[in-house]
Amino acid sequence: MDQTKELVETIVEGLQEKKGKHIVTVDLSQISGAICQYMVICEGNTPTQVSALSDSVWDFAHKNANEKPLSVAESQQWIGMDYGTVLVHIFLPEQRAFYNLENLWADSRITQVPDLD
Repeated sequence: MDQTKELVETIVEGLQEKKGKHIVTVDLSQISGAICQYMVICEGNTPTQVSALSDSVWDFAHKNANEKPLSVAESQQWIGMDYGTVLVHIFLPEQRAFYNLENLWADSRITQVPDLD
């Protein structure tokens, strides 16, 4: 398995650790001109959970893949983390529905990750 796919799996584990919901991975590797190879998108129920999910991704990626984000953008409704080849989007449900990134990249391979309840 290549390093980018391992990073995606590590990010998903970090999101699942803090009960991230409706996690999807978006494989953009076959799309010419895509901004990254993968996106990982999920949601948290509250601004506090969105922040906790981001912290967990940071910890898991650093500890398990020796990776740190190149940049982090955040508001109380959304956090974006740029790992170069992987972008992570953590939304509140309303913001996720508004931006609808899965539809924007519908020509990519989208994989839904089962929620851990």
